Amino acid sequence: MDGTKREQIYPGLQVFIVLKQDQRSGKLTKGIVKDVLTKSPFHHHGIKVRLESGEIGRVKEIIP
Repeated sequence: MDGTKREQIYPGLQVFIVLKQDQRSGKLTKGIVKDVLTKSPFHHHGIKVRLESGEIGRVKEIIP
């Protein structure tokens, strides 16, 4: 599942995100969502979240 719909993203969910500095390389970072930062219901690049580690990025994949 991709992370473009806000309704699918919630605290405690395990996801892969892309950090701002990794956007060119596409390197993904695994973590658990702490806060959902995007207010709109949809974002084509992925919903922006803060992980429990403090890292901020856009959700690229939801881990089932």
